[in-house]
Amino acid sequence: MSDHRYYIVTDEAGAGRALDLLSDVFEDEGVPIATMEVDETMGVWEASVYATDDPDDGLKARVADCLARDFPDVPIEIEIFGQTDWIAKSLEGLKPVRAGRFLVHGSHDRDAVRINDLAIELEAGQAFGTGHHGTTAGCLEMIEKVMRAAPGGPRGVNPVLDLGTGSGVLAIAAAKLGPVRVLATDIDPVATRVARDNVRSNNCSAQIECVTATGFHSTAFSHKGPFGLIIANILARPLMRMAPDIKRNLGSGGSVILSGILASQRRQVLAAFNGQGMRHIRTLWRNGWVTIHLK
Repeated sequence: MSDHRYYIVTDEAGAGRALDLLSDVFEDEGVPIATMEVDETMGVWEASVYATDDPDDGLKARVADCLARDFPDVPIEIEIFGQTDWIAKSLEGLKPVRAGRFLVHGSHDRDAVRINDLAIELEAGQAFGTGHHGTTAGCLEMIEKVMRAAPGGPRGVNPVLDLGTGSGVLAIAAAKLGPVRVLATDIDPVATRVARDNVRSNNCSAQIECVTATGFHSTAFSHKGPFGLIIANILARPLMRMAPDIKRNLGSGGSVILSGILASQRRQVLAAFNGQGMRHIRTLWRNGWVTIHLK
Protein backbone atom coordinates (compact mmCIF):
# COMPACT_ATOMS: atom_id res chain seq x y z
CA MET A 1 0.00 0.00 0.00
CA SER A 2 1.13 3.59 -0.64
CA ASP A 3 0.07 6.52 1.50
CA HIS A 4 -0.89 9.43 -0.73
CA ARG A 5 -2.92 12.58 -0.97
CA TYR A 6 -5.06 14.32 -3.57
CA TYR A 7 -4.71 18.08 -3.42
CA ILE A 8 -5.26 21.40 -5.14
CA VAL A 9 -3.06 24.49 -5.13
CA THR A 10 -4.86 27.73 -4.32
CA ASP A 11 -4.67 30.78 -2.03
CA GLU A 12 -5.61 31.14 1.65
CA ALA A 13 -9.25 31.96 0.99
CA GLY A 14 -9.49 29.14 -1.55
CA ALA A 15 -7.99 26.69 0.93
CA GLY A 16 -10.60 27.64 3.49
CA ARG A 17 -13.40 27.21 0.98
CA ALA A 18 -11.99 23.86 -0.19
CA LEU A 19 -11.79 22.69 3.42
CA ASP A 20 -15.49 23.47 3.88
CA LEU A 21 -16.47 21.63 0.69
CA LEU A 22 -14.30 18.59 1.40
CA SER A 23 -15.52 18.42 5.00
CA ASP A 24 -19.14 18.28 3.81
CA VAL A 25 -18.37 15.13 1.82
CA PHE A 26 -15.61 13.30 3.69
CA GLU A 27 -15.73 14.39 7.33
CA ASP A 28 -18.30 11.83 8.50
CA GLU A 29 -16.25 9.05 6.85
CA GLY A 30 -13.22 9.91 8.97
CA VAL A 31 -11.12 10.75 5.90
CA PRO A 32 -8.26 13.12 6.90
CA ILE A 33 -8.53 16.58 5.33
CA ALA A 34 -6.02 19.39 5.75
CA THR A 35 -4.90 22.76 4.45
CA MET A 36 -1.38 24.13 4.66
CA GLU A 37 0.54 27.21 3.62
CA VAL A 38 3.22 26.35 1.06
CA ASP A 39 4.69 29.78 0.26
CA GLU A 40 3.98 32.68 2.62
CA THR A 41 5.51 35.28 0.29
CA MET A 42 3.45 34.21 -2.72
CA GLY A 43 0.34 33.36 -0.71
CA VAL A 44 0.25 29.76 -1.99
CA TRP A 45 -1.83 27.19 -0.07
CA GLU A 46 -2.83 23.57 -0.60
CA ALA A 47 -5.99 21.71 0.37
CA SER A 48 -5.60 17.94 0.64
CA VAL A 49 -7.46 14.67 1.14
CA TYR A 50 -5.23 11.91 2.56
CA ALA A 51 -5.53 8.17 1.94
CA THR A 52 -3.62 5.11 3.14
CA ASP A 53 -4.47 2.66 0.35
CA ASP A 54 -3.07 2.54 -3.15
CA PRO A 55 -4.15 5.44 -5.42
CA ASP A 56 -7.84 5.18 -6.23
CA ASP A 57 -9.36 6.83 -9.30
CA GLY A 58 -12.74 6.63 -7.60
CA LEU A 59 -11.58 8.71 -4.64
CA LYS A 60 -9.89 11.18 -6.96
CA ALA A 61 -13.13 11.54 -8.92
CA ARG A 62 -15.07 12.20 -5.70
CA VAL A 63 -12.59 14.92 -4.73
CA ALA A 64 -12.90 16.44 -8.20
CA ASP A 65 -16.71 16.37 -8.08
CA CYS A 66 -16.68 17.97 -4.64
CA LEU A 67 -14.52 20.88 -5.80
CA ALA A 68 -15.74 21.22 -9.40
CA ARG A 69 -18.20 24.09 -8.90
CA ASP A 70 -15.87 26.40 -6.97
CA PHE A 71 -12.60 25.31 -8.60
CA PRO A 72 -13.57 24.38 -12.18
CA ASP A 73 -10.13 24.93 -13.73
CA VAL A 74 -7.92 23.76 -10.85
CA PRO A 75 -6.35 20.32 -11.42
CA ILE A 76 -6.50 17.60 -8.78
CA GLU A 77 -2.91 16.59 -8.14
CA ILE A 78 -1.54 13.51 -6.38
CA GLU A 79 1.49 12.99 -4.15
CA ILE A 80 2.52 9.45 -3.20
CA PHE A 81 4.40 9.02 0.07
CA GLY A 82 5.18 5.29 0.05
CA GLN A 83 5.17 3.71 3.50
CA THR A 84 7.26 6.29 5.31
CA ASP A 85 5.86 7.45 8.65
CA TRP A 86 5.55 11.04 7.49
CA ILE A 87 4.20 12.26 10.80
CA ALA A 88 7.28 10.92 12.56
CA LYS A 89 9.57 12.26 9.86
CA SER A 90 8.06 15.73 9.95
CA LEU A 91 8.33 15.88 13.74
CA GLU A 92 12.06 15.22 13.58
CA GLY A 93 12.63 18.77 12.38
CA LEU A 94 10.05 20.55 14.53
CA LYS A 95 11.31 22.92 17.18
CA PRO A 96 9.83 23.17 20.69
CA VAL A 97 6.64 25.21 20.84
CA ARG A 98 5.75 27.63 23.64
CA ALA A 99 2.12 28.41 24.44
CA GLY A 100 1.72 30.30 27.69
CA ARG A 101 3.75 28.40 30.29
CA PHE A 102 3.60 25.20 28.27
CA LEU A 103 6.55 23.93 26.27
CA VAL A 104 5.74 21.09 23.87
CA HIS A 105 8.89 19.29 22.74
CA GLY A 106 10.36 16.01 21.58
CA SER A 107 12.86 13.98 23.58
CA HIS A 108 15.70 15.45 21.51
CA ASP A 109 14.86 18.94 22.85
CA ARG A 110 14.73 18.28 26.59
CA ASP A 111 17.52 20.82 27.08
CA ALA A 112 15.08 23.56 25.97
CA VAL A 113 12.97 23.13 29.13
CA ARG A 114 13.29 26.01 31.60
CA ILE A 115 12.75 25.87 35.36
CA ASN A 116 9.21 27.31 35.33
CA ASP A 117 8.02 25.58 32.15
CA LEU A 118 5.14 23.13 32.13
CA ALA A 119 6.88 20.72 29.78
CA ILE A 120 4.96 18.24 27.64
CA GLU A 121 7.12 15.70 25.83
CA LEU A 122 5.60 14.12 22.73
CA GLU A 123 7.06 11.50 20.47
CA ALA A 124 6.11 11.18 16.82
CA GLY A 125 2.96 9.13 16.45
CA GLN A 126 -0.04 8.65 14.22
CA ALA A 127 -2.25 11.16 16.02
CA PHE A 128 -3.03 14.85 15.61
CA GLY A 129 -1.72 17.42 18.06
CA THR A 130 1.90 18.51 18.35
CA GLY A 131 1.39 22.09 19.50
CA HIS A 132 2.60 23.47 16.17
CA HIS A 133 -0.84 23.90 14.65
CA GLY A 134 -2.73 27.08 15.54
CA THR A 135 -5.63 25.10 16.99
CA THR A 136 -3.52 23.10 19.43
CA ALA A 137 -1.40 26.07 20.49
CA GLY A 138 -4.54 28.17 20.95
CA CYS A 139 -6.10 25.45 23.11
CA LEU A 140 -3.01 25.26 25.31
CA GLU A 141 -3.15 29.00 25.95
CA MET A 142 -6.88 28.92 26.64
CA ILE A 143 -6.67 25.91 28.98
CA GLU A 144 -4.16 27.76 31.13
CA LYS A 145 -6.30 30.92 31.20
CA VAL A 146 -9.51 29.08 32.06
CA MET A 147 -8.10 26.72 34.68
CA ARG A 148 -6.12 29.39 36.51
CA ALA A 149 -9.11 31.77 36.56
CA ALA A 150 -11.57 29.12 37.85
CA PRO A 151 -12.93 29.52 41.40
CA GLY A 152 -10.53 27.57 43.57
CA GLY A 153 -7.94 27.48 40.79
CA PRO A 154 -7.40 24.47 38.50
CA ARG A 155 -9.04 22.01 40.88
CA GLY A 156 -12.25 24.03 40.43
CA VAL A 157 -12.84 22.55 36.94
CA ASN A 158 -12.50 18.91 38.05
CA PRO A 159 -13.22 16.59 36.25
CA VAL A 160 -12.04 17.48 32.72
CA LEU A 161 -13.05 15.94 29.38
CA ASP A 162 -10.67 16.10 26.40
CA LEU A 163 -12.90 15.15 23.47
CA GLY A 164 -10.98 13.98 20.38
CA THR A 165 -7.72 13.78 22.30
CA GLY A 166 -5.41 12.88 19.39
CA SER A 167 -1.88 12.85 20.81
CA GLY A 168 -3.19 13.53 24.31
CA VAL A 169 -1.39 16.86 24.51
CA LEU A 170 -4.39 18.83 25.82
CA ALA A 171 -5.30 16.21 28.43
CA ILE A 172 -1.68 16.23 29.63
CA ALA A 173 -1.72 20.04 29.78
CA ALA A 174 -4.82 20.01 32.01
CA ALA A 175 -3.28 17.40 34.29
CA LYS A 176 -0.03 19.37 34.63
CA LEU A 177 -1.91 22.51 35.66
CA GLY A 178 -3.50 21.01 38.74
CA PRO A 179 -4.94 18.03 40.63
CA VAL A 180 -7.73 17.18 38.20
CA ARG A 181 -8.98 13.91 36.76
CA VAL A 182 -9.16 13.85 32.96
CA LEU A 183 -11.13 11.62 30.59
CA ALA A 184 -9.39 11.67 27.19
CA THR A 185 -11.45 10.15 24.36
CA ASP A 186 -11.01 9.61 20.64
CA ILE A 187 -12.92 7.73 17.97
CA ASP A 188 -9.62 6.34 16.60
CA PRO A 189 -8.07 3.47 18.59
CA VAL A 190 -4.64 4.33 17.16
CA ALA A 191 -4.96 7.85 18.59
CA THR A 192 -6.05 6.41 21.93
CA ARG A 193 -2.97 4.20 22.04
CA VAL A 194 -0.67 7.10 21.11
CA ALA A 195 -2.32 9.31 23.74
CA ARG A 196 -1.96 6.60 26.40
CA ASP A 197 1.77 6.26 25.59
CA ASN A 198 2.26 10.02 25.81
CA VAL A 199 0.31 10.21 29.08
CA ARG A 200 2.54 7.52 30.55
CA SER A 201 5.78 9.17 29.40
CA ASN A 202 4.63 12.46 30.96
CA ASN A 203 3.88 10.74 34.31
CA CYS A 204 0.17 11.60 34.15
CA SER A 205 -1.35 8.10 34.17
CA ALA A 206 -2.76 8.55 37.67
CA GLN A 207 -4.85 11.50 36.48
CA ILE A 208 -5.76 10.68 32.88
CA GLU A 209 -7.84 7.80 31.50
CA CYS A 210 -7.71 7.32 27.71
CA VAL A 211 -10.77 5.70 26.12
CA THR A 212 -11.83 4.92 22.55
CA ALA A 213 -15.38 6.27 22.27
CA THR A 214 -17.61 7.06 19.30
CA GLY A 215 -19.80 10.05 20.02
CA PHE A 216 -21.41 10.39 23.41
CA HIS A 217 -22.90 6.88 23.42
CA SER A 218 -20.05 5.45 25.52
CA THR A 219 -20.81 4.88 29.18
CA ALA A 220 -17.45 6.50 29.99
CA PHE A 221 -19.07 9.94 29.77
CA SER A 222 -21.85 9.22 32.23
CA HIS A 223 -19.51 7.38 34.60
CA LYS A 224 -16.90 10.17 34.71
CA GLY A 225 -19.08 13.26 34.23
CA PRO A 226 -20.56 15.76 34.46
CA PHE A 227 -17.45 17.76 33.66
CA GLY A 228 -16.25 21.10 34.94
CA LEU A 229 -14.28 21.67 31.73
CA ILE A 230 -14.82 20.15 28.29
CA ILE A 231 -12.08 20.64 25.68
CA ALA A 232 -12.91 19.78 22.07
CA ASN A 233 -10.35 20.48 19.34
CA ILE A 234 -12.11 18.82 16.42
CA LEU A 235 -13.73 20.59 13.44
CA ALA A 236 -16.53 23.12 13.21
CA ARG A 237 -19.31 20.93 11.83
CA PRO A 238 -18.93 18.04 14.30
CA LEU A 239 -18.74 20.58 17.12
CA MET A 240 -22.01 22.17 16.02
CA ARG A 241 -23.69 18.76 15.81
CA MET A 242 -22.43 17.81 19.26
CA ALA A 243 -23.46 21.07 20.94
CA PRO A 244 -26.48 19.51 22.73
CA ASP A 245 -24.42 16.54 23.97
CA ILE A 246 -21.57 18.77 25.12
CA LYS A 247 -24.01 20.95 27.05
CA ARG A 248 -25.71 17.88 28.54
CA ASN A 249 -22.40 16.54 29.88
CA LEU A 250 -21.23 19.88 31.27
CA GLY A 251 -21.50 20.46 35.01
CA SER A 252 -23.22 23.53 36.47
CA GLY A 253 -21.08 26.61 35.89
CA GLY A 254 -18.65 24.60 33.76
CA SER A 255 -16.56 25.86 30.84
CA VAL A 256 -16.17 24.65 27.28
CA ILE A 257 -13.08 25.25 25.10
CA LEU A 258 -13.63 24.70 21.38
CA SER A 259 -11.10 24.73 18.56
CA GLY A 260 -10.42 23.26 15.12
CA ILE A 261 -12.51 26.20 13.89
CA LEU A 262 -11.61 28.46 10.98
CA ALA A 263 -12.09 32.15 11.72
CA SER A 264 -14.78 32.25 9.03
CA GLN A 265 -16.75 29.53 10.88
CA ARG A 266 -16.69 31.25 14.28
CA ARG A 267 -20.16 32.81 14.11
CA GLN A 268 -21.81 29.54 13.09
CA VAL A 269 -20.21 27.66 15.98
CA LEU A 270 -21.15 30.38 18.46
CA ALA A 271 -24.75 30.31 17.20
CA ALA A 272 -24.96 26.54 17.76
CA PHE A 273 -23.75 26.82 21.36
CA ASN A 274 -25.71 30.00 22.09
CA GLY A 275 -28.74 27.93 21.10
CA GLN A 276 -27.90 25.60 23.99
CA GLY A 277 -27.92 28.51 26.43
CA MET A 278 -24.15 28.97 26.52
CA ARG A 279 -22.48 32.38 26.40
CA HIS A 280 -19.25 33.44 24.78
CA ILE A 281 -16.44 34.47 27.16
CA ARG A 282 -13.47 35.04 24.87
CA THR A 283 -11.87 34.07 21.57
CA LEU A 284 -8.18 33.55 20.77
CA TRP A 285 -7.15 34.08 17.14
CA ARG A 286 -4.16 32.22 15.65
CA ASN A 287 -3.12 31.85 12.01
CA GLY A 288 -6.65 31.94 10.62
CA TRP A 289 -8.02 29.62 13.33
CA VAL A 290 -9.93 30.42 16.52
CA THR A 291 -10.20 28.92 20.00
CA ILE A 292 -13.40 29.78 21.84
CA HIS A 293 -14.25 29.75 25.56
CA LEU A 294 -17.92 29.47 26.53
CA LYS A 295 -19.80 28.97 29.79
